Amino acid sequence: MTTPTNPTTPTPTPAVTSGAVHVEIRTSIDIDATPETVWGVLTDTAAYPEWNGFIVEWTGDLALGARQNVLLQPAGGKPQRFRPRIVTLDAGRELVWLGRLGIPGLLDGRHRFVVEPLADGRTLLRHEEILAGALVPALRRLLTETTPTGFERMNRELAARAEAATA
Repeated sequence: MTTPTNPTTPTPTPAVTSGAVHVEIRTSIDIDATPETVWGVLTDTAAYPEWNGFIVEWTGDLALGARQNVLLQPAGGKPQRFRPRIVTLDAGRELVWLGRLGIPGLLDGRHRFVVEPLADGRTLLRHEEILAGALVPALRRLLTETTPTGFERMNRELAARAEAATA
C-alpha cells in the first residue's frame, strides 16, 4: 500500500491483520526525496520532538543490540514509554527494534522501518509492526485502531520533513 504525499489524494487505511494473540500493522508512503534524505530524517532521532507527533522522544545509540528509550504519544491516549533493543540495522535501508512489555510473551513488538529507492529519486518508506502476546486481546482496540493511526501520522510528518529538506 502506498500513500502519496499529495494532500488532495485520500490516505488509504493501514493494513491491519489480527489474530487471537497477534496483530500486524503495515503502512507505507511514497516520499518525494532520496532514500539518503529519508534515512537521514528517520535516524535523526534527536530532532523528533520538532516534527514527530507520534514518537515524541527517541534516544539511544543507533547500533545493533543497543537499547533505545522511546516515548510514544498515541492520539487521544496516554504517553507510553518503552525500551526496545535494535535487532536489525542495515544502514540506509532497514532498522528493526524489538520491544517487550514486562516478561517475554506478555506483549512483544517487532517494529520495522524499511527505506526503498523508487524511480526518479523518490523513496518508499515501509513502517510496520508485529505485536504478539497474552495482552493482545486486552489491548486489541489500541493496537488495531490507535497505533496504525499513529504510524500514518508519523509517515506523513516524516515525508513532509524529508521533502522540505530537498526543496
